[in-house]
Amino acid sequence: MKVSKEISSHQSIHGLRSNCLSFSEVLAQSFAVIAPTTIPASNIGLIVALSGNGTWLSFVIGLIGLLLVSLNINQFASRSASPGSLYSYITQGLGPTAGVICGWSLVLAYLFTGMSVLCGFANFSGMLIGHLGIHPSSITLLAIGAGISWYAAYKDIQLSAVAMLWLEGASLVLIAILCIIIWAHKGFAVDMSQITLSGVTPGSVATGLVLVMFGFSGFESATSLGDEAKKPLRTIPRAVMGSVILAGLFFVSTTYIEILGFQGTGISITDTEEPLGFLSRQAGVGFLGELVALGALFSFFACILGSINPAARVAFLMARHGLFHASLGNAHAANRTPHVAVTMCSLLTFFIPAMMSFFNIKLFECMGYLGAICSYGFLTVYILISVAAPVYLYKIRKLQPIDVVFAVLAVAFMMIPVLGSVGIPGSNLFPVPEAPYNTFPYLFLLYLFATCSWFFIKKQRSPLLVAGIRQRVDDIHARFAERNNY
Repeated sequence: MKVSKEISSHQSIHGLRSNCLSFSEVLAQSFAVIAPTTIPASNIGLIVALSGNGTWLSFVIGLIGLLLVSLNINQFASRSASPGSLYSYITQGLGPTAGVICGWSLVLAYLFTGMSVLCGFANFSGMLIGHLGIHPSSITLLAIGAGISWYAAYKDIQLSAVAMLWLEGASLVLIAILCIIIWAHKGFAVDMSQITLSGVTPGSVATGLVLVMFGFSGFESATSLGDEAKKPLRTIPRAVMGSVILAGLFFVSTTYIEILGFQGTGISITDTEEPLGFLSRQAGVGFLGELVALGALFSFFACILGSINPAARVAFLMARHGLFHASLGNAHAANRTPHVAVTMCSLLTFFIPAMMSFFNIKLFECMGYLGAICSYGFLTVYILISVAAPVYLYKIRKLQPIDVVFAVLAVAFMMIPVLGSVGIPGSNLFPVPEAPYNTFPYLFLLYLFATCSWFFIKKQRSPLLVAGIRQRVDDIHARFAERNNY
């Protein structure tokens, strides 16, 4: 009874539908943004081009690093819940300025994830439809993907979650079956070139980690469902950690098998936009490759939807804190979704890829560019949450030495892709990435400078802004402070 009162009270403040999402549906949110199907089905070549035979190691390092990050996230997620995701957590731990940096980084990260995967949706659907002799324009396909995602996010969060759960689940099962068949076709061979990291340097593994972070990114997005999840203090932490473990094991195993599968074919995986389709034909099960391609298409869609949902909810709460236009903080009276924020995020998700397509940038290249940029937003947030966790625990007198160890290790692991993305001039181990990837970290820093400057100007004009943000976040946490069992 105590729990239901807490949830009901929480829902009445934000106007979103409360207590409606089960654990599986909350897990589906994180899995949808990770979109594990899209890596082996389409994007793996982008990562192999950077990490080579060390691609599996890049995923292992990413898995370990993000497990440590998830431990830090769950210090907050096990104690409170809100639509603000890590924005409210970091505000609680490090204060409103760090929270605003996190909020802007999250909005960029989720939106650019949605944009990258929207490009993948348009590229993949274009290839599939092209087999039927139909060749719609890229902008038409981008509009279809963004439009359907907008409607689902606008209409009903439970509809969104159920759709994401079934679409991603079916795709994962199909890919697992196909990979076993591909490995069996290779006689369950052991690939020593991968195991011994032939031709791999620390720099190539670190550079590949930037796109690996994109592959994992969004595992924390379940935290944006704090108002809508059933038993959020239990289901959200489990979803955060469970999504990392399941996705990591899936990535490592499929990557190993796909790189092995391409050996001796005369075709490079780095130049293949449908690697599983090619390998299925090599193994004599082309029909299964077609099913996987269809599943991957739905997975792209689920990821677009999964990215719009948390981006809209972070913007929704920030608007209620006075950081965005007040209209973004409105909830739909009937649907109980942040409909204005959903519409804005959907439009942005469509507009930037459409502009890139208009200037004749290939959709496959757009995927890599937008995916790399979004990774910097996630890396910033993961580093901030890992710093905020021990500070927060110290404030509430719950800090243990092991918590400091987890925080330090998490930051150290996150610095590896940061170093890989910037590089060391003149270094063979950590070379500066090739253009245009070498400019992306600085574009992201410019974005942070512009948004933080805007915040400081707004703070000068509204002296009570910071105190109001702090009070509202404290109020959210206070509602859960006296819980015993959840």
